[in-house]
Formats: sequence, C-alpha cells, structure tokens
Amino acid sequence: MNLKTRIQLVVVTFLRLILNTLHRMAYPFLAIFARGLGVDVTAISLALTGRNLAGGLGTFLAPLADRRGRKLAMLAGAATFTLGVSAVALHPGFVTLTIALVFGIFSKDLFDPAIQAYFGDRVPYAQRGTALAITEMSWSLAFIAGVPLAGLLIAHFGWAAPFPVLAVLGMGMLVVVWLMIPRTDAHYQPDDNSRIQWRVILSSIPVLACASIALWSSAANEMVNLIFGVWLSDSFGLQIAALAGASAVIGFAELSGEGLVALVTDRIGKPRAIVIGLAGNIIASLLLPLIGRTEVGALVGLFLFYISFEYMIVSQLPMMNETIPQARATVMALNLIAFSIGRALGDLLSTLIYQRLGFVPVTWVAVMFNIFSALALAEMQKKIVIVPRLAAWFARFASHAD
Repeated sequence: MNLKTRIQLVVVTFLRLILNTLHRMAYPFLAIFARGLGVDVTAISLALTGRNLAGGLGTFLAPLADRRGRKLAMLAGAATFTLGVSAVALHPGFVTLTIALVFGIFSKDLFDPAIQAYFGDRVPYAQRGTALAITEMSWSLAFIAGVPLAGLLIAHFGWAAPFPVLAVLGMGMLVVVWLMIPRTDAHYQPDDNSRIQWRVILSSIPVLACASIALWSSAANEMVNLIFGVWLSDSFGLQIAALAGASAVIGFAELSGEGLVALVTDRIGKPRAIVIGLAGNIIASLLLPLIGRTEVGALVGLFLFYISFEYMIVSQLPMMNETIPQARATVMALNLIAFSIGRALGDLLSTLIYQRLGFVPVTWVAVMFNIFSALALAEMQKKIVIVPRLAAWFARFASHAD
C-alpha cells in the first residue's frame, strides 16, 4: 500500500466511526431511549427490527458505486446520514428516531460497500485483510469513543442530545469525501448493467455461501448485542455511565479482534481464521451465562463473545470482497443484505426469548446460529477448493488418457 492509500484508510476509519456511533448507541441505551420517549422497550426493539429489514432493502442502492462511481455513493451515504440525524435534532420523538435509524442504515448501505470496493480496487488480496480490518476498527471505536461520549451527552442533556452533534459531523463528512476521493478512477470500470451483475452474483454458490456466513453469525451476535444492556441493567442495576463503560469494554474487545485480523488473518488464511472465530464465539456463548453471575464475570464473558465474533466477521470481508472482483460493491451489498437479515432475525427473537425464558436460551440460540455459519463455510470451501481440485485431477487424467 502506498502512503496516500494509508492516509485514506485512517480518514475513512474516522468517517465510518461517525456512522457507526448512530448505529451502535441504540443498543446499550435501549431502555434509556424507551423511558425518554415514554414507550416500551419492545417498541424500540421493533424499530430496530424495522431498521434492519429496511437495511436489507436499502442495500440494493449499493450497486450505485459500481454503476456511477465510489465517490458518488459515499456522498449519497453521508447526505442520507445527515438528513436522518437532523430530523431528531430538529424534532425529537419516536417517529423521527425511527427515521434516523432507518436513514442511518441506508447511509451505511451506500457508504460501506463503496469504501470496501474502493480499497478492494487498490489493495492486493494478500494485504486486503489488513486494509479492511483497519477500516473496520471504526466499528469498535464507535463503542470505545462514540457511545461513551453519547452517554455523557444523554446523562447531562437528555436522550436526544447526541443527534445535533452527529448532524454537524455529518456535514463535515460530506466536505471530506468531496475533497479526498477522486472523481474519476482508473482502478475500475463502471458497469451500468446491474441486472446482469445481480444475476451472476445470485447464481454463484461461493457468493451465497459466504453471505450465509454473515447472515447466521450476525444473527448470533445480535441475540446478545440487543439484550446485553437490558441484561446488565436487570442483573446488576447498572446506570447510564456504567452501561457506557460496558460498551467501551465491548469496543476494546472488537478492536482487539480487528487488530488480530490485521496481524494474523492474511498469514493463516481467511477460511481458517473464520473457523477459529466461530469456535471461539460458540465457546464464549456457552460460558457467558456461567461466568456472568458477577459484574466482572459478565464483562469478561462479553469481551470473549465480541472479540471472537469480530475476528471472524472481519476475516470474512476480504473473502467476500474477492468472490466476484468485477462487481465488488454489489457483492458487498449482498453481504450487507445478509447482515441486515441476520440482525433483524436476532432483534426479533432476542427480546421475545429473554422476556419469556431468560438469558440462557438467548445464548443457546446464538450457538445454533454459529453452527449454521460453520455449515455455510463448509459449503463454500467445498465449492471453491474441492471442485477446482477435482477438475484439475480430471484434466490431468484426461491428458494421460490421450
């Protein structure tokens, strides 16, 4: 990677931190938002379910980056984010909060695949795990920095206080993208025929199997992700500041996972890294109810759960990025669709299971979803590793027969 690309990686990581702060702060402050709005926690969880379902549909906007350029898609994502958070800043309420959440996921649908395609065009596959891991650090940094800062604003000025700040930052994003990303790009050729792209993508077994890894693992993660704030509050009576602190612990776990990807995944291979991450997440899911009977034990369990998930899912990104190189943004859009469906499934099930059966069954379902991810990886490896080897063997056999 040249110096310009490295600088852009750092800047883009900060821009994605802004987007991810909106996305992530709903989870630890789920009960806070519900009380501030005078609604039940279930109403907020349903809003999040709607957000993720909308995100699954919104990812069909992502091929804009393949058709009209990476820069236009990034600008559209930043503008959508700014409009959403500005709605709450101007008129706080349940409807505008829902709008902000939906617009927030639309902005990620546009911005994230464009970024992943932009660096996929520029960074060789052997180094791409490291490059994408750097941009994914914005996900964990949102919990380390963005969510605690939002918590401070909420504690002093009310539940809607972070939104005016996010609106100003969104305007800054537009300026940075406009100045930093080139208008024309020699690294890829735009393709206007998105219908053919989707037909090729949806008929590719490796693409669908890799997307299934994202779907089931994100469902497993969301089972705990949505409910951990409520669980900590119910179990230990943690208040806003303590919940923000717990978010920072999770953020450090995810940052550690992303750091491991940057250091290890390209060396040991992406499939092996995914297997290690899935196995670790299954173990953490089973341990969480056992060691989570104290505050310290709960935080340790959450740390293990999130570091294993983040290591696995960030290792999956460069593999998905390379499945169909000529349609990178569209492929990554499908990956986001899988994420959104998985998270919507987790959102729908987690509160229902927790309210009726408690926390232990929540973790059991997470284990089941991780097993589904492992089966999807096995299917992908069968198609991309075993089949080519068999084809090569038959080719050699035919040549000897001749």
